[in-house]
Parts: sequence; structure tokens; C-alpha cells
Amino acid sequence: MAKEGSGSILQFAPLQSSVDEGFWHRLSSLKLNKFGIDDSPIPISGFYAPCSHPQIPNHFTLLAESLPSDSNDESAMPPVIGSNRNRCSVPGILYNTNTMESFKALDKQGLLKAEALKIWEDIHSGKAVEDCSVLSRVLLISFADLKKWNFHYWFAFPALALDPPATLVDLRPASQWFTLEEAESVSAACNEWRNSSATADVPFFLVTIGSDSRAAARHLKDLKACQHDGQKLLFAFYDPCHLPNNPGWPLRNFLALISARWNPKTVHFLCYRENRGFADLNLSLVGEALITIQPGWRERQCVPNAVGWELNKGRKVPRCINLAKSMDPTRLAISAADLNLKLMRWRALPSLNLDILFSLKCLLLGAGTLGCQVARMLMAWGVRKITLLDNGRVAMSNPLRQSLYTLDDCLNGGDFKATAAVRSLQRIFPAVEAEGVVMAIPMPGHPVSSQEEKSVLEDCKRLNDLIDSHDVIFLLTDTRESRWLPTLLCANTNKITITAALGFDSFLVMRHGPGPLNSTPNLKAETGTSLAAGIDNLALTNTDGRHRLGCYFCNDVVAPTDSTSNRTLDQQCTVTRPGLAPIASALAVELLVGILHHPNGIFAEAEIANSNTGGNFELPLGILPHQIRGSLPHFQQMTLVGHSSNSCTACCSTVVSEYRERGMEFILQAINHPTYLEDVTGLTELMSSADAFQLDWDDEIEAADEEFVEL
Repeated sequence: MAKEGSGSILQFAPLQSSVDEGFWHRLSSLKLNKFGIDDSPIPISGFYAPCSHPQIPNHFTLLAESLPSDSNDESAMPPVIGSNRNRCSVPGILYNTNTMESFKALDKQGLLKAEALKIWEDIHSGKAVEDCSVLSRVLLISFADLKKWNFHYWFAFPALALDPPATLVDLRPASQWFTLEEAESVSAACNEWRNSSATADVPFFLVTIGSDSRAAARHLKDLKACQHDGQKLLFAFYDPCHLPNNPGWPLRNFLALISARWNPKTVHFLCYRENRGFADLNLSLVGEALITIQPGWRERQCVPNAVGWELNKGRKVPRCINLAKSMDPTRLAISAADLNLKLMRWRALPSLNLDILFSLKCLLLGAGTLGCQVARMLMAWGVRKITLLDNGRVAMSNPLRQSLYTLDDCLNGGDFKATAAVRSLQRIFPAVEAEGVVMAIPMPGHPVSSQEEKSVLEDCKRLNDLIDSHDVIFLLTDTRESRWLPTLLCANTNKITITAALGFDSFLVMRHGPGPLNSTPNLKAETGTSLAAGIDNLALTNTDGRHRLGCYFCNDVVAPTDSTSNRTLDQQCTVTRPGLAPIASALAVELLVGILHHPNGIFAEAEIANSNTGGNFELPLGILPHQIRGSLPHFQQMTLVGHSSNSCTACCSTVVSEYRERGMEFILQAINHPTYLEDVTGLTELMSSADAFQLDWDDEIEAADEEFVEL
């Protein structure tokens, strides 16, 4: 601590730099996409703030927005970082070289003098009095090695050196310099200055204290009005330094301004520092300095010497940072994509299990309007492993409604949807582990010849393997019969299955219940024709006695058949209102997330709006319905429950047991014989009984009619 009358040279604490990783990422993008080999100076804008901690200084900071935008506008400038009490703007310039040799060869002292000259010109023109932020400037030189993501850089904070240096007479905590009444008034005046939107980011100002101990904060341009007899005058500045024995770096150019413009012999200065956003006079310093400058120093043409290159661990050498891990675009994309999900866990959804979502494997059967939307929704929830299965090609009519395709995918006959969708997903999010499978799903009602049987059986086995290797299956195809085989295979292996289906102006989203073999949640299909081990568990109920939920086919009284033949153009295309698919797709994915976060998972009981069937456990995402049916004409949505049927052509115990016993022979018979599924499930007998009942009823009506007498 300097004592009164000590007469030592006034020494300043250097400003320290801090660069956000986003700054280097933006610089890399500009270099690659805009600047190329052009190494012209780049305008930048950083900021600092008053010290707010007794042991830690505030750093000069550069962010991504400190650089110009990626726009091709040549006049694009970095935004001025203003109107923020924690961001005192500092303009500057960046010299980014093309080679390491050019970086080393830069005339560092010449560049520093050029920036110092700008400050000197602003002082003499009066601009620094009107806009004191120009008293601080930054110079940055760099070389970006974009192959290895190494960034070599060196900061300079140009400062004008007084000749001879200022002499420190006194320096002490502000609380010891003011009387109690003055201290309270100075604190109030500084707090008011800091809390006003007009002055919060004005780093240099005046503090006056009248004979009545009342203090006021004023602009530098008001100096003349502040010079009254008996009134104390302090030149105040936001000090980023925390040291008790030294003022911060911004005071250097402030003293140059004071000397050149007003030439006082003695200067009292206030190093303003704060604690939790309010003035802290124990941390702030008040000093007295004597200024004696040589004749001619104040002349405009006599530019003072400049100092200011930042030291690196006490040495005048540049710094180097390697950002290979964080600067790789894929890693940055992962970080950015996960940000929203991680912020959910702060307050809104603390129980969100990101590990489940990140490791989940989803199989999307259908890469059309629904498949494209579901894939994007899954990525938004953090799902990284997505497989899309489809055998169609991208048509000219697809890109407008199917969000993963563009016109380029339609050319030359059209790319396969499955492969084009994967390319699009990888462009959107490079970290996605997407796979496309070009394959048709064998369907009942679509008979195959003996020559085609081998190929169809291979497709069946491949589909079974895909379902077995994934955790969740989405049924998103555009025909009923194409959903039958996946539904059977999912029921057999107890997979989480979500169906989304569209009408013209209505939709259905539902989760399939567990398969009839449900003794354990993760039951795997038994191989071969062995049936005895699981036959006792074939039932309509879960192990807890509750009726299990149905599948997409449980409410049907006919087997799925060929729905594509003899159809008009509007029947061949999926004609729906454009807003329907995004709604249904989003609900399908939200339904999946609800299942994953429910304690009972696939075995969870169905809930409807306003139901209280959730038990005692917490349901952070709300109810977990079985079916969601929506209608756009009425802008309505209903939650319904449908239980499993013992005559279901896809998931009843009879069908599952037939598949387990006969395997691919059963599948071929279902494909080639339209009535086979109805026969094996008893639907044929049921319909015959219903027809007989109808005939009997008609006979009774005719007999009764004969008894009527016309009046």
C-alpha cells in the first residue's frame, strides 16, 4: 500500500484476456467460408467489467459475436456490445495470417503504434471525451491451423506512456479516503450510475463531492461545470483489477486524456470495484498522482510511446490453444443439441433420463411423410441410433411434405428414400448413427409365386433380425397390410411398438400392448419350433391380472388384405392435410418418451385425460395413453383405450403360437391365402354366426309384418 508522500512511480496491473471457444469456431467458419486467403484486418469488439471479487480480476473477453457475421456483406461489422452493465465495449482489430511464418513476421511494434495512434487522435479530436469507450482498444494477431485446430494468438492492449511516468502520492481503499457520510453518498452515486441503462457501460466518469458531503457521478464532458472551490473531484473508471496496491490498465489512457486535455498537476482517481453488483469501497481504491510532462508532449503530432503486449507466464511470447476436441463440428453439434435437453433437467424435468434416450435404437418402418418427421423428432429428443426401412424412391411430389428430401433426391428417377433420408439426417446432425434399409415388407393379401418365395422368406428373416436388434419399432407405412408382419414380430419379441396412421383429416397414434408371452418385460423369442416353454403364458392378461392393451389390428373383424389394387389416383397416394403428419409424428415420439420414463414401461396401464390411474409413482411427462385420435376439422383430440382381442390376426395367442410352431411356413400361408388368418383366429366362424343371427332376425321381422292390419 502506497503511503502518503511516498513518491513512487505509478504502476498499473495489466489487463488479462479470455477467449470463448465460440470465438475460434466463428473465426474458423469465416476463414473457410468467407475470407479464404484474404488476410485483411478484421474488426472485432470485446468487453470487460469492473472487478467483482477481492481475489479474482475481471478479464477482457471475446465471444463469437465479437467477430463479424458469416454474411457475405463486405461491410458487416461485429455488433457493438453495449447497454449491458457487465460489458464495457472495447473496439479493436484482428490480424489473422495465412501461415505460421507470416504470424511470426508481423511487425508487432508497428501494429501496436498504429492502434495507439487511433487513441491519441481520439483524445485530441475530443471524441474520447464524448465517447470514452474509445480510450480502450484491443489488438489481436493470430494464426489458425484448421487441420490440427491449433490457434496461435497474442493480445495487445495499447496504452500511451506518460513521459516522465506519473508519480504516486497516495493509494488506499476508498473507504479510508472518504468520511462516512461521503462514502455513503459516493456509493449511492456510483450505484445509480451503474444501474442506469444510459451509463451502465460508460467506463470513465467524474465523481464530485460537495462541501455538504453529497456526491454525484457526471460525464467527462461536464468537467468544466464540476470545477468549483471547495468541491472534491475524482476521475473515476471501472477497474477490472483486484490488486490492493495497483490500479488497473484502463487508467493509463485515462491519465493520457486528462494530461492532454486539461493538464492538471495533481490527479485524484477512483478505481471503481464492486461486490455483487454494488459499489464496494473496501475493494475500490482512491489514489493521488502527480503528472509532470515534458514540453511538447501534449502536441498532436507528438505521439507518445505505446506499450501493451500481454505477457504469457511472464514472457513476451504468444499463446497457443488446441481445440481439436471441442472445435470439431460434430462435437460442437452434439454439445449444442444436448444443451436444451440438459437445461430441461435444471428445473422443468429433473428426472429426464438422457442415458436411455442416447442409447436407444429405433427402427422406423416407412420413410415417407411420417417417417421423416418421426426421425427428426427422435433426434430432437437425443436419440442417436435410427434405422429407416423403405423400398420406395423419392418422387417429385415428396419434398414439400417429406421434410428430409430435396429436389436433388428426385432427379434421375429418384433416390431410394431410405438412403436419401440417412444422408439428410447426417447433414442435419453429423453425430447421428443412421442406417437405411431398402426392402419391401411382405404383406398378407399379396400372394407370391414359388419363384419369389425364397426372396420373400429372406425379407421376412431380415425384418425379424432388424426388429430383434432394435429397442423401439415405429409402424409408419401407408397400408394396413404392411403393418401386419411387423406387429406380429413385435408381439412375439415384446418390443415397444408405436403406430401412427393418417386419414385425410384425422390421425391415430397408439402404443401396442405387450405380447401374449409377457412373463418378463424383456422376453426374447424362443428359437425353432419349441412352444411348450411359453404356452402357459399365452393370455389376454398381463402377469398382474390386468387386461393387456391391444395392437393396431385388435379391433378389426377382417384380416388385412390387398388395399393397393384397383385404386384411383387419389386412393393410391396418401392424401392428407399437410399439417396432419407433423402433429401425429410429434405425438408418436412424445408417447415413446412417456413409455421410457414410466416405471412399468411397455406394461404401463392405459390412462386417459383426467384419469388417476398412475399409481403412487411420479409421471413427470403426464399421462400415458393407449390411443390418441385426432380430428383437424374440429381441432379435437381424444385419448382412448382398446384391449387385446383373442381373435386378433396379429397379436393374439393363437397367431403367436402358430408363428412359433410353424415359423416361415405360417407367414407364407398368411401371405398367399387371404382368408387363412380369419380361419385360424376364428373370425370366419364369428362372421358366419353373425350372418346367421341376422337372417334369423330378418325372418322374425317378416313374420311380424304379416300380422299387421292396415287401418
